[in-house]
Amino acid sequence: MTLAGKTAIITGSNSGIGLGIARELARAGADVVLNSFTDSDEDHQLARDIATEFGVSARYVSADMSKPDQCRALVEQAGACDILVNNAGIQHVAAIDEFPTEKWDAIIAINLSSAFHTTAAALPGMREAGWGRVVNIASAHGLTASPYKSAYIAAKHGVVGLSKTTALETAGQGITCNAICPGYVLTPLVESQIPDQMKAHDMDRDTVVKEVMLARQPSKEFATVEQLGGTTVFLCSPAADQITGTTISVDGGWTAL
Repeated sequence: MTLAGKTAIITGSNSGIGLGIARELARAGADVVLNSFTDSDEDHQLARDIATEFGVSARYVSADMSKPDQCRALVEQAGACDILVNNAGIQHVAAIDEFPTEKWDAIIAINLSSAFHTTAAALPGMREAGWGRVVNIASAHGLTASPYKSAYIAAKHGVVGLSKTTALETAGQGITCNAICPGYVLTPLVESQIPDQMKAHDMDRDTVVKEVMLARQPSKEFATVEQLGGTTVFLCSPAADQITGTTISVDGGWTAL
């Protein structure tokens, strides 16, 4: 399929899952807008590299997803938004009674509230065009829970609920909204954690991945950023025109347990 002529905004997309999704959308022909809050030379170079590799328009727009006005300004500065991928997120681990208030506020703002603000800014243009796709990157933790991740889990459950409401409010308008719920994904950040886990558990790489890091993922394999990008592209295809208001788990069977 081709997404030529469509513009996709992907929040939190200068690395990891967001960058992987941006690349797959560009591969399908979409013009892409990368985003993070860092605004470095490397960020802008990523956009130039995507433009060169895939022959699309690609640019980087800096916006802090913890700031409502910047979330909305991102959509405005993009100039068009046919496809919105809300991916930006952060994490902190602590018991509820020890969870820092500022960490709770930041996680809710970046992981959940930013998706509300960008969606609110993008929907008028999608309605005018009669076509739009909102893809929210939730998590297996949007459907289940683990201890010590209260803010992240609350936010990701909220993303799933926001996706359902967005779908209902846009039903019959050529717009769909869905949430992708990944399990553990092999990103550069996760890859960098493997050596420390090997030392901590005195295990080789394969064993620590399967028995520690992927203990809850029945496939015992990481999802890849390319797979999440491919799932996003599918949700933008005609085959997914009637898929809206739901979750798609890319979690190796985690939520089937």
